[in-house]
Order: sequence, then C-alpha cells, then structure tokens
Amino acid sequence: MATNPKVFSARTRLCSFLVLVLLCVVVSAVSPSSASLVFNFYEASCPAAELIVSNTVRSASSSDPTVPGKLLRLVFHDCFVEGCDASVLLQGNGTERSDPGNRSLGGFQVIDSAKRMLEIFCPGIVSCADVVALAGRDAVAITGGPQLQIPTGRKDGRESAAANVRPNIIDTTFTMKEMINIFTAKGLSLEDLVVLSGAHTIGSAHCSAFSDRFQEDSKGKLTPIDASLDGNYANELMKKCPVDASDSVTVFNDPKTSSSFDNQYYRNLAAHKGLFQSDSVLLDDKRTRNLVEDLANDQEKFFQKWSQSFLKLTSIGVKTGEEGEIRQSCSMTLVGEEL
Repeated sequence: MATNPKVFSARTRLCSFLVLVLLCVVVSAVSPSSASLVFNFYEASCPAAELIVSNTVRSASSSDPTVPGKLLRLVFHDCFVEGCDASVLLQGNGTERSDPGNRSLGGFQVIDSAKRMLEIFCPGIVSCADVVALAGRDAVAITGGPQLQIPTGRKDGRESAAANVRPNIIDTTFTMKEMINIFTAKGLSLEDLVVLSGAHTIGSAHCSAFSDRFQEDSKGKLTPIDASLDGNYANELMKKCPVDASDSVTVFNDPKTSSSFDNQYYRNLAAHKGLFQSDSVLLDDKRTRNLVEDLANDQEKFFQKWSQSFLKLTSIGVKTGEEGEIRQSCSMTLVGEEL
C-alpha cells in the first residue's frame, strides 16, 4: 500500500518533537544537579563547541576504528565514579586513571585534541566533562546509532582517587545482584542496566576480561566453564585467546557487526554468544530476559531506549556552578598540577 509522503513527513516531525519532549522530562527527573544542565548551553559563549567535538571524533575514528568504542567506555568509567566530571582524565599517582581497572581505557588523545581546539576558539569556556559526554554521544552516532541532543554545562571535578574506582564500576564477572546494586546507587533502573549494556555492541576487550569463563585442563588447554555459552563461540574465543595469549590481544565485543552501533548485541545474547559473564546473566535472569529478547527483535526500540538511558547516564552526579571548574588541560586541575 502506498504511503502519503506528507503524512509520513508529519509523523516524522511529530515523533521527533515527542522524543525531544521526553528527553527534557528525563533530564529534569534524573537528579537535582542535572536540572542545571541545559540544551545548547554553549550557544552564545562557544557556538561551534559541539561541532568541534564531533569533527574531532569523526576524524580520529576515520583513521582508527577502535576510537568510538574507547570513547563510549570512557563515559561509563567517568560518570560511574564521582559523577560525570572528567575526574577519570586527571593524571598523577593515586588518581582514577592509575587504577588497574582503568589502565585499559583509551580515547584520551581524542579528548585532549578536542579540548586543545576548543581552547583556541573558546578559551576557558568548555569543560572537559562536557567534551567526554559529547564525544561518547558522537561515537554512537558515527557508528550508526541514534543521533541525539544532550544537555551541557557540566563543570570539571577537582578530585580523583583510585580508591573510588573498584567500588563503583561494573566488573565483567559481576552477578546480576552486584550490577543492580551499583546501578541503583547511581539512580539507574533495571531497564537502564539492560539498555546501557548495549554499549557492548561496539568496542573490544582483552582476553583477561572474560578468562573467568574458561579453565585450564591438565594438558594446558582451555575448556569452557559456562555450559550456557554457545559451543562454537566458545571455541572461537579459545582460539583467539589461548593460555599463552599476549596481554595485547583483544576480541571484539560483538563478533558480528563490531563497528556498527546496532541491536546485534542483544541478538548475540539470545544466541548465547555474550562475551562477558555480566552480559550472559541478562538473558539468564527472568527479570531482564524479556527486554533482551524485545531489543534483539526491535532496533528502533533499542535506539529510543538508549537515548533516554544515555541521558540519565551522562547526568549522574554532575557538578555545576561553584562545584567545579573549567580546566585548561584535561589531565590537570586549574592549579596546574597533576594530582
């Protein structure tokens, strides 16, 4: 049956408007601090801010396809520890960045490059915290995911402690209960847990991140521990990550469409091909199984829910006003010293 173009266009505009209204509601409901964030915060003070970040991410990703996954992961590791305040970027002994759980993080050079450009055109205006959030948003968009607006106006934190990392980030070996506890503490729901886990549709992981799913036998070969893991997929992983695998070896989180932000992650879960134990439990647990299956069958639904959950993620514990600062260099506070 033919579709009237005018009707289709009207529906599209209406849907876009309703999504924007919903996002505004989500932002205002996340936390008191997030209420200080506004859309187009830099419209007057640095009109090209978001374009500069977007162009930097796009340029870096064109020469290194691993960049989007690294930038998206950086958002999680920043926002889950001390809130979205770029504390993960600070260098020095005992900082978040120095913790073993953060040593495999990447994308720092992209953030620094965007910040340098912003300091040329708008010195002292755009925070590193906003650069991290915007870069994560753009990483999703350029790999085929939803394009969305996020509010800005975050300030950079002045503190960063390695001791705060492990109690606040999700480990790939976590049980459902452990993940729920951390998400709840951040003001995120069970649905957010399932939806934000979809970030694993891009990016890669070192062999050590899923080594708990295998054991070494008496002959020095790996065998699967988790019987729920698809046999063929388990064999592929053991070939790529044998007992003597180098620490530099990585495996795509999504073996099917590793460079595309799509709902293939959930299809993999439904086929018992989740890379991490923390992925597989989403299918195993009856509280989340139905949503996993729904998202596996409906990419548009995933994109809609991702847009809402990502807004909540990037609004965790934000610092505004006098609570923070605008760094000149993302690796050090305004006093000019690494922590």
